[in-house]
Amino acid sequence: MNALRAVVAKEMVDALRDRRSLMSALIFPLVGPILVGVMLTTVSKTFAADEDEELPVAGAQHAPELVAFLRNAGLAIVDPPDDPDTAVRDGDVDAVLIIDADYGEAFIAGRPAPVRLVVDRSRTSASALRRRVTGTLGAYGSKLASLRLLARGVLPEVVQPIDVEVRDLATAEKKSANILLVVPIFVILATFIGGMHVAIDSTAGERERGSIEPLLLNPMSTFDLVMGKWLVTVAFSALSAVLTLLFCGLVLMLVPLEDLGIGLRAGAFEALAILLIVLPLAPLASGLQLLVSTFARSFKEAQTYLSLLLFLPMIPGFIGSILPLRTAAWMYPVPALSQQVLITEVLRAEPTSWAGLVIAGVCTVAFGVICVWITARVFRRERIIFSGQ
Repeated sequence: MNALRAVVAKEMVDALRDRRSLMSALIFPLVGPILVGVMLTTVSKTFAADEDEELPVAGAQHAPELVAFLRNAGLAIVDPPDDPDTAVRDGDVDAVLIIDADYGEAFIAGRPAPVRLVVDRSRTSASALRRRVTGTLGAYGSKLASLRLLARGVLPEVVQPIDVEVRDLATAEKKSANILLVVPIFVILATFIGGMHVAIDSTAGERERGSIEPLLLNPMSTFDLVMGKWLVTVAFSALSAVLTLLFCGLVLMLVPLEDLGIGLRAGAFEALAILLIVLPLAPLASGLQLLVSTFARSFKEAQTYLSLLLFLPMIPGFIGSILPLRTAAWMYPVPALSQQVLITEVLRAEPTSWAGLVIAGVCTVAFGVICVWITARVFRRERIIFSGQ
C-alpha cells in the first residue's frame, strides 16, 4: 500500500502540473454544456412561432377573406418583395404567399383556388413560418369545404367517414427525454476525455521522456505501478463527468425549453441517479486509455489512438437516437450502452431496474480492472517499454 500511495501521489502531482491534463478535464465540461445550450436554443428558435410573424403576401386584394383569416391567426401581413423567388433564395424573407389573379373566379366557380407559397426548405430558420402558414391555409380550406357542403344540404360529417381521436400517453418527462438525449452523450463522453491526457502522459509520455525505466527499477510490482496511474486517471475522468453534468444542468435552466413544448422536470435526485450510472465508466475509460496508449511510441501517436477510441462511447448514443431500441436484459452488461439505456429511463421517469444498474456498474468496472491487469502484464515486456528508444 505504501508503494501504491507513492505512485498515486507522484502521478497526481505530475497531472496537476501538466496543463494539457488540466485542460482536458476542465475545458470539456465547459465547452460541452455550452454546445448543448446553443444547439437546444437554436432548435427552440427554429420551432418557435412568433405571435406577430411577418408574412409577405402578393395579390392580397384578390382574397381579402383569406388575408383576414391569416391576420386572425396572428400573422402580420406585409407587402411582398419585387422578386419573391430571389428574396426567398437570398434569405431576405422566409416565405412569400402569392395569390393569383384568377383566385376569385376559381373560388366562385367552386374550383380549387390557386395559391402559391414560395419557401426554401433547405433553410431551417424558415421551417416554423412554413409550418404555420401551411397549417393556417389547411384550416381555412377545411372551413370553406364545410361551408360549401352545408350550402348544398350535405353534412360535413358525410365526407369524414372516420373520426380519428389521438390519445397521447406521453408524459412531460418522456417528451423532454427525446430532446435531452444529447446530454447523456456529453456526460458519457466526458468520462473518456477527462482522463485522456493523464493516461497518455503517464504511459506514452513517460516512455518518450525516458522516465518509465527508473519507475520500473523501484521495488514494487508492475500492477501497483499501473494501478496508481489508473487511480489518478479515474479521478480526472470522474471529475470531468461531474463538472459536465453540473454545467449541463445550469445551462438547461437558461435554455427556453418551453418553446419546444417541454419543461425541465429533472431535479437533484435525477442528477444524482445519472451521476451514479455514469461514474462506473470512468474506471473503464481510464483502463482502456492506459492499455491503448502503452503501445504508442510517442505522445502524438497515443493522441491519435485515443482520439479514435472516443467513437466507442458515442456509438450507443447515436444508435439509440436513430433506432427505437427497447430495453432488454442483454444490454446491461454492455458498457456505454447500458449507461445510455439507464439514463434514458431516468429522464423518462420510468421505473429503473436496480438489478440492471448493479449489473451495468459491476461489469463496467470489471472490464476496467481487466484492462489494468492486461496493462500491468504489458509493462513487463521489455520490447514494449524500450521500443521507443
